[in-house]
Amino acid sequence: MTKLALFVRLEAKPGQEAALAEFLASALPLANEESGTTAWFALKFGPSTFGIFDAFANEADREAHLNGAIAAALMANAATLLSSPPNIEKVDLLAAKLPG
Repeated sequence: MTKLALFVRLEAKPGQEAALAEFLASALPLANEESGTTAWFALKFGPSTFGIFDAFANEADREAHLNGAIAAALMANAATLLSSPPNIEKVDLLAAKLPG
């Protein structure tokens, strides 16, 4: 059962909005490689506000994701793309509808 998630809010530096959107879209293949990531979404809330929402069955899978390739790539590019550090929130899911 999918019961844990991460919600990450990202604010792009002025002029880096398109680059951040492209970066997030390019992370999908990495998310697809993570067997413990039940669901993964790249989000755009407004002109410069973006996010990531992902879900997991257990804490080990969530921690593996936090220490995985997407997080490493985001942190390696944070100084260029982001106006502030990512706001990472660990959340519990109360209910979920997923394919399969």
